[in-house]
Parts: sequence; C-alpha cells; structure tokens
Amino acid sequence: MKGFKDFIMRGNLIELAVAFVVGAAFATVVQAFTTMFMDLLGLLGGTPDFSSFKPAGVSVGAFLTALVAFLIIATVVYFGVVLPYTKAKERFAREEADAPALTKTETLLEEIRDALTSGRP
Repeated sequence: MKGFKDFIMRGNLIELAVAFVVGAAFATVVQAFTTMFMDLLGLLGGTPDFSSFKPAGVSVGAFLTALVAFLIIATVVYFGVVLPYTKAKERFAREEADAPALTKTETLLEEIRDALTSGRP
C-alpha cells in the first residue's frame, strides 16, 4: 500500500494528471464559469467584451478579453486543484514523519522475512 501511495503522490505524475484533467474534463466547466463571471461583471457596467477596443487603431480588445478569461481560469485551477493537492501532500508528509522509526531488531527481522519469502539462502 505504501508503494501505491508513493506512486500516486509522485509530483510529476500528479502534475501531468492535473494538466490533462484541466485541459480535457474541466474545459467546458471553466468556460461556462468564465462566461457567467463576465456576465456578472456586465451587470456592473455593460458586458465586458473588449473586442472592439482599438486605441489608436491597434486591436488590443481581443487580447484584453482573453487575458481576463485566462486570469479567471488560472484562479479556478489554483484554488480548485493545486491548493487542495498541496495541502493533501503536506498532510501525507506529516503522517510519514510521525511514524515511529524501526529499531535495529525490527529492521533485521524484516530482512529475514524478505529473504525467506524470496527463497534466497
């Protein structure tokens, strides 16, 4: 069971899984949340669509809209995935640190047990 927990808690595996889940499964949820948030902002002073914003003829509106959407998505990912993962990882690290260390006798007994189960002399 410890080996499985170590496998699951391996940092790069979790980061890869988070990236895949965020990109594939949560894409529509995050997009819907972003649309809802932009509509709520729209209640304050119009729909926040900067697409037609062109100061001095330069089209920066689409960039501003994409930037606001990115910041909302990054906030959702951080508080919904990264922060809970970090707290869980810290909790597991504390549990492992609190485990009592094996005595020399216990270590020897484990080595004997392992040698007997592997069938080596």
